[in-house]
Amino acid sequence: MMSANYISTLMLSSSLRSSITNNQAALTKASKEATTGRFADVGLELGATTGSDVTLRADLSFADQLVDTNGLVSGRLDTTQNRITQLGTTATSFLKDLIAARSTDGGGRIILPPASSNLQDLIGALNVSYNGSYLFSGINTQNQPVTAYTAGSASKNQVDADFLATFGFSQSSASVSTITPAQMQTFLDTTFDAEFASPAWNTNWSTATDQTMQSRISTTEIADTSVSANQIGFRRLAEAYTMMADLGNAKLSQDTFQVVVDKAIGLVGNAITDLATLGGSVGTVQQRITGATEKLKAQQDILNNQIVGLEAVDPTEASVRVNTLQTQIKTALALTSQLQQISLINYL
Repeated sequence: MMSANYISTLMLSSSLRSSITNNQAALTKASKEATTGRFADVGLELGATTGSDVTLRADLSFADQLVDTNGLVSGRLDTTQNRITQLGTTATSFLKDLIAARSTDGGGRIILPPASSNLQDLIGALNVSYNGSYLFSGINTQNQPVTAYTAGSASKNQVDADFLATFGFSQSSASVSTITPAQMQTFLDTTFDAEFASPAWNTNWSTATDQTMQSRISTTEIADTSVSANQIGFRRLAEAYTMMADLGNAKLSQDTFQVVVDKAIGLVGNAITDLATLGGSVGTVQQRITGATEKLKAQQDILNNQIVGLEAVDPTEASVRVNTLQTQIKTALALTSQLQQISLINYL
């Protein structure tokens, strides 16, 4: 005996609704695959090889992070290199001024403005920041590394105190003219030199650390990617500019003034060499980062191709499935509508 269930409109409608639901789910999956070009559910499709795909994607993500990091580091080093070059150019110009002022009457007054200006420029250059981090602070990137040399600052107060303790009067006193060359030479080579060496430099001038920032630039390389304000070249420039700006040079005797100038000439000359060496070191790191980034980008291409090989679907086949499923859903909907119109009343 045939069951009435097999020919009931309820059974047919339920079957069509189930078919529509399944096809809609399949359509969503096929549409996603046609759009993205990869499996909608990678784990389901790859099965046992999913682990390889996950590993490849992790390697690609790491390479992407390194490339991004290298971009930021390159920006920091570009700015650092520019400041070092700028300071070297200024020092070279100042060295010429010093040589000219040495044998010029009133040389102390002539050299004072550029010395004061250069000292402020040096401090400004060392306090430069990039993306919110101070470039010359070592690992203390949130702290401005060098204090201003102004009335009341620790550095200015200490220089004033040293001068007064050594000579018995201030830099503005008329008695400055009585300082002998030998007295000035001793002061410069002992007390004054000590202010630009540790620990005084780190107490009165700089909060930077000698330890610099390090960054991973490739899967196997780590590089020093910052420069500390405590570098000897910067300290030598600070000493030379300070002695020419704030030791009462305009009132010194000519012989004593020449002692100060000769000391400054030696400091600036050595600083120029120091900055050239420092710039070369930064340039070497920049080249390493460029080379590492190029290798990483090549690795990205290889990894991406391997991932595509595992995850890619045929876009043409996916589009065909989309069209087929859309047709099936439309047909099922049309049949459902027709079934809903069937009524026993129509035949009575």
